[in-house]
Amino acid sequence: MEHLVLTVIARDKPGLVEQIAQCIAGHGGNWLESRMARMAGQFAGILRVAVPETAHGDLAAALHDLESQGIRVLLAPSGDEPASAWRPVQLELVGNDRPGIVRDITRLLAEHGVNLESLDTEVAPAPMSSETLFHAQAQLAVPMELSLEQLQRRLETLADDLMVELILRPED
Repeated sequence: MEHLVLTVIARDKPGLVEQIAQCIAGHGGNWLESRMARMAGQFAGILRVAVPETAHGDLAAALHDLESQGIRVLLAPSGDEPASAWRPVQLELVGNDRPGIVRDITRLLAEHGVNLESLDTEVAPAPMSSETLFHAQAQLAVPMELSLEQLQRRLETLADDLMVELILRPED
């Protein structure tokens, strides 16, 4: 079995995931994992499938043919998992919305070799005011050689500059 990573985007409508799942199953593929969401009237997802090597070409062609129905699929072979040892850490952030928050936080993380495993963000009104708050939750993979105290200090300095509250906690 060959593992493939698919990225999907289409105008949101009922039955969209079923069409993709039917295409994969129809070519002997097995749906292994996925992250999917609707945003601004569009549906986007990333998924990993296992498919017999002999069916790879036919599945790729069938997924490409879904474009005639408005479903765009980008196909890539799955990569190797990093050999480095990582520690899973959760990051939560909230603060007044302004441009550059994601850029500044991810720059600092990249400078320290921290991998961003997942990121969920939203902008929402504050509970008691009309101010707009930026919320972020991230799953990080922190290299074992990087102390959490050092990362916490650097993130707190940046959080002060950005005027956001930031919580970093290791997963159990």
